[in-house]
Amino acid sequence: MTTGLLTNKVLLVSGGTQGLGATIVRVAAEAGARVVFSGRNAEKGKRLEAELEALPVRFVATDLTDPKAAADSVAATIAEYSRIDCLVNAAGTTSRGSLVDTTPELFDQHVAVNLRAPFFTMQAAVQDMISRGAPGTIVNIITMSSYGGQAYLAPYSATKAGLVGLTKNAAHAHRWDKIRINGVNIGWTETEGEAEVQKQFHGADDSWIDQANASVPMGKLGQPDEIADFIVFLLSDRSGVVTGSVIDWDQIVMGGID
Repeated sequence: MTTGLLTNKVLLVSGGTQGLGATIVRVAAEAGARVVFSGRNAEKGKRLEAELEALPVRFVATDLTDPKAAADSVAATIAEYSRIDCLVNAAGTTSRGSLVDTTPELFDQHVAVNLRAPFFTMQAAVQDMISRGAPGTIVNIITMSSYGGQAYLAPYSATKAGLVGLTKNAAHAHRWDKIRINGVNIGWTETEGEAEVQKQFHGADDSWIDQANASVPMGKLGQPDEIADFIVFLLSDRSGVVTGSVIDWDQIVMGGID
């Protein structure tokens, strides 16, 4: 139960227009936060804003491939609420590419969205926190593929592994500023985006989710609402002094061998 965990906190969620990001927006707002969320798809953003009109939620159209736009989303949050207390970097691209067929353009796209955007969004948020002498919390949504990943996720795995390093570097650098920065390695999760990926890249049909659920130990894929509850906990004071942690949210145990 996350009720009240983020009361009066100001939160920015990058990549909040769909999937896990959108769920985090809703759950965080229900937990008391005033939420700004960003994304490139204005239609989806406005639709979600309308769906959550009873909650303090605002959409800011942002092309996260532009580092200035990423930083400007923080500025927009501060303009709306005078400060930023919390940040979730939920944006990500998972376009397929292996080591042997990834083009420089595809690689640069992954760097822009999965690594550069979080870097400069965090930079702007931390600058505001430091300028006010205020504590803050940041959670980066990463992936189990940051450990290595599938052969067809080479640029994705590389950039998300970079985000692991950035998370730990920034957490170490700003622990004396009382800014806590953590990451969550998300495993296979049931979202509309994953459904599109399965159909586009893997030839799946509408029965893909039943087959996927049957293939994993717990009998179901990760659920966005459960993950969002955990993200809200990490953003809140209830997670105590935890910083620099990258937590696996999955039913595959890395290092375990059958």
